[in-house]
Amino acid sequence: MRALAVTTAIRSEALPETPTLADFVPGFEASASFGVGAPRGTPAEIIRRLSNEINLMLADPKTKARLADLGAEVLALSPADFANLLTEETEKWAKVIKFAGIKAD
Repeated sequence: MRALAVTTAIRSEALPETPTLADFVPGFEASASFGVGAPRGTPAEIIRRLSNEINLMLADPKTKARLADLGAEVLALSPADFANLLTEETEKWAKVIKFAGIKAD
């Protein structure tokens, strides 16, 4: 099997010679993000501490290497940056759903 393109905005470290789909379809980007959430109303100090500890773990070379082996690239974001990412992704995919006329069954 040979990869033709990756759907992320930039080339993948796991497949550095593989172009992005945006090289052929300008503006195209589709990727998956994973994060940790907390219940609404969780104290800011708890959120800050969880974020710091998670980002420390993600900075660990063994963790980074294991995630890279799985084809993942680490984005150690602040809670505010992750919230912005979720908002941007929700808006982007809402437009796709509306344009495609996708309806829930």
